Amino acid sequence: MIVVTGAAGFIGSCIVAKLNERGMQDLILVDHLHDGLKEKNLEHKKHTTYYDKKEFLELVEQNQLTPDIECMIHMGACSSTTLRDKQYYEENNYEYTRTLARWALDHNVRFIYASSAATYGDGSAGYCDDEETIRRCSPLNYYGESKQKFDFWVLDEGLIDKVVGLKFFNVFGPNEYHKGDMRSVAAKAYQRVAETGEMSLFKSCNKQYGDGQQKRDFIYVKDAVDIVLYFLDHPGINGIYNVGTGEARTWKDLAEALFAAVGRPSNIDYIEMPEVLRLRYQYFTQADMKKLRNAGYRKPFTRLEDAVDDYVQYLSTHRYM
Repeated sequence: MIVVTGAAGFIGSCIVAKLNERGMQDLILVDHLHDGLKEKNLEHKKHTTYYDKKEFLELVEQNQLTPDIECMIHMGACSSTTLRDKQYYEENNYEYTRTLARWALDHNVRFIYASSAATYGDGSAGYCDDEETIRRCSPLNYYGESKQKFDFWVLDEGLIDKVVGLKFFNVFGPNEYHKGDMRSVAAKAYQRVAETGEMSLFKSCNKQYGDGQQKRDFIYVKDAVDIVLYFLDHPGINGIYNVGTGEARTWKDLAEALFAAVGRPSNIDYIEMPEVLRLRYQYFTQADMKKLRNAGYRKPFTRLEDAVDDYVQYLSTHRYM
């Protein structure tokens, strides 16, 4: 039996879909459906049991979970980079994760958790997923800090060879519609591009980068899920790993891929970046993928243009994974 937390969320629901595709239905799904927006992500998903995240935490704390759990894939977290409630991140992202990890370790259950590229901050320490770099990074927001704090706990407790942490870079794709302002630019811009043939990108406030030339390591959610399941399939491989493509692409590249996928000529309007983002903006991210490749993961990553084209097919038909 496999537990997937954040199962109605973006990456979590895509993991569940892929497990179902493999014929795996003996799943415990965990999430919090407080506003109804995420429920579509659970439609047609086959599973044994669903728990609200608070109910699940109580079962863990009281040691009342079924004993036949083999793996816990913990994707549940607050992923907002703008929320200013530090205590909420502490409780929801750090303490919750630590409780689940301790239970899993005590019961010999494989534990795979979501970290984040937000831990790297402005990138001045680099984007290598080795312990030295991880310890040098300075996140730019509370979200990144909460993820980094758990990574530190794993390192400080000597658990690096007993669990798997995954530092997701800019993941985009089906099932992110519920994330509101935290959706990918492709998801947010699609409707406007399809209807008006226009979209907006932020102007650059850094002289080293022109407007639209800020770079991100964009990874399609299908590739991200394949990496998660690689670690499920290889229980002898542990550690903290980047989940990106290793190739930074510009926001303009992404925009032009979206226009091409919709069948419209490129028409980008550059707008001022909000003041609240300027001091916390990442101008360049690019995952160092050597560690994952050395761990045996060989699949090629989907080219940005192909990923956007595939995503537009989902967006245009309102289908979900």
